[in-house]
Amino acid sequence: MSLEPAAARLSFVTLEQFLEQLPPELKMLHDGGSGAELLRWVEPSELDDPTPYLPEGEFLLTAGLPFLGEGGSSTNVDAYVRRLVGAKVAALGFGIRPYFDAVPRELLEACRRHNLTLLEVPESIPFAAIGLEFSQLLESDNARVFRQLADTNRQLMRAVLSPRPEHELLAVLVRQAPVWALLLGADGRVRARGHAAGGSTGVELSLLAPMLERLLSGSGPRVEMDGFDLPGSARVFGHPLRSTKDANLGALILGSDAPLTPAQNNVVQSAVGLLELLVRQRTSGSLAPSQLATAMLLHPESLSSGGTRHVNGLKDLLAQSLSSTRSAPMRVVQGIKVDAPDWPAGDGPVRELLQWRRMFDTKLVEITDYGFTAVTRLKVDDALLADVEKLGWRLVIGDPTELAGLAAAYQRATSLRARVQSSGRSARVDEVTWSVAGLLGREAGTMLAQRLLQPVLALEPERRDPLLGVLRGWLGENGSWDGSAKLLGLHRNSVRRQIGILAELLEMDLNQAQVRAELWIALQYTEELLRAGEA
Repeated sequence: MSLEPAAARLSFVTLEQFLEQLPPELKMLHDGGSGAELLRWVEPSELDDPTPYLPEGEFLLTAGLPFLGEGGSSTNVDAYVRRLVGAKVAALGFGIRPYFDAVPRELLEACRRHNLTLLEVPESIPFAAIGLEFSQLLESDNARVFRQLADTNRQLMRAVLSPRPEHELLAVLVRQAPVWALLLGADGRVRARGHAAGGSTGVELSLLAPMLERLLSGSGPRVEMDGFDLPGSARVFGHPLRSTKDANLGALILGSDAPLTPAQNNVVQSAVGLLELLVRQRTSGSLAPSQLATAMLLHPESLSSGGTRHVNGLKDLLAQSLSSTRSAPMRVVQGIKVDAPDWPAGDGPVRELLQWRRMFDTKLVEITDYGFTAVTRLKVDDALLADVEKLGWRLVIGDPTELAGLAAAYQRATSLRARVQSSGRSARVDEVTWSVAGLLGREAGTMLAQRLLQPVLALEPERRDPLLGVLRGWLGENGSWDGSAKLLGLHRNSVRRQIGILAELLEMDLNQAQVRAELWIALQYTEELLRAGEA
């Protein structure tokens, strides 16, 4: 694993940075390779075993009192150094005088053997001066960190106010911490990604499934941990995004090879808090939809007659309500409950409303007598449609539109609702043939054919099929005897006789335009109806 450059470290001073600030009279006797490690504190001690009192990352100073007499034997010195290495001491500084005129040979050999950084401190540099220098350097570094954190917080706040706040927040996060980031919704779908240029893009979503399940099924603030033998993913940790009532609304998953510094963890916590705020606003309410509703209710004419500034203001409010940009297209989606038309008892409508807001990533949802209507920027792909249908719903999915076309888009979606209700199948406006037959749909069309043409359909095929052919040809020629006779290859009197038979069988006046129109539409579905009967 590669270490970060010392200059990129935050919050704590590295041994290398500290030694650069000390007088050049200090002599490096052995470099144990700990220069890039974080230095926690400088501590003088003359105890035979100071390790119980040393936190990890100490620069230990000694004048050699532990090595006087029997303590200076090779065995005792070796044991002393081994204990320091076991306590993860960053370096050992040995002060010349009053006990020794030079660093003991046994100590130097033990430090080389166990790879502990060893420095010789001349008599001219008091231990107190070294401790003071470290305190000043740490204070200076902390001030720098605070400045960086303040600047980062400003960037995070600007991201929150941007048209794509979640994406921008992750972009700031991955610039300030060596991580890749993945934001997921409560449905497990990826909402946003972030990674440094040239850095790891993360791991397959399937590998994160166990962690995501724990995040979305647990309660309270927590951090889930995992790790993978993949670049940038030795340490993977996830944070839940929770509502004010501790419902899990999504998750932020991060990956890194190196542990984060306290300052970087501070950035992560800030990002988690802001993402949690955004997801709460999206599912529980915000100011934009109420402002948009007020403007539309009080000034509906402004869409066509309002000035550019006013219309752009409405577009901005709409974009915020849809978690999108001003120019992003939107769709009207209508949901029809096919399994159980009644709402559940208790807080059902509220729960359903929040569910649709979350699934369609929008604050613009209306509960209706048939189900719901939502305005969303999502394309509503097959995966999302399948999830909705698993819940017992069917959708009318509108075509892309802009603000001024929303009302017309709603009307187009509404025209397909009866078809979805009768067929039990979802429909997309942009896949429908915009004719009477296309809008009627297969199920309703076959029902119409069955009702209108039943007396003819009940005949034997050898009599039924010629009569249906004559009726189709005659209606296709708009009731022209000559035209239909030529088309069918029959004498016009034969056409007249068979049309008369059809009128008697159907008990209809075939001279009426409405009757002809209904029969023409019904004929579009006879072949499908007959195939179903043969099957």
